[in-house]
Amino acid sequence: MATSFDKREEGFEKKFAHDEELRFKVMARRNKLLGLWAAGLLGKSGADADAYAKEVVIADLEEAGEEDVVRKLTKDLEGKATDQQIRAQMSELLAQAVVQVQKSG
Repeated sequence: MATSFDKREEGFEKKFAHDEELRFKVMARRNKLLGLWAAGLLGKSGADADAYAKEVVIADLEEAGEEDVVRKLTKDLEGKATDQQIRAQMSELLAQAVVQVQKSG
């Protein structure tokens, strides 16, 4: 027989798991949008742009935080975008990603 404390604890655990899943989806969406933006700067389009965007999403799995993505883009976009421009684009696209993930359910 579960106590109200057990039920409450289970509820918090489910909410935490749900919030973490949403966070992951938002960051992956942001990184995909960021990859498509960067691909445009690199002159890529279509399937090449999509493939590059996937590389950016995968780059974020290397370490915690976003510095792995910043490093990749700074290297790839040398002479095309500054670190500040990349970080500004990341912030802007994060807001778009939140909206897109919320709309998708």
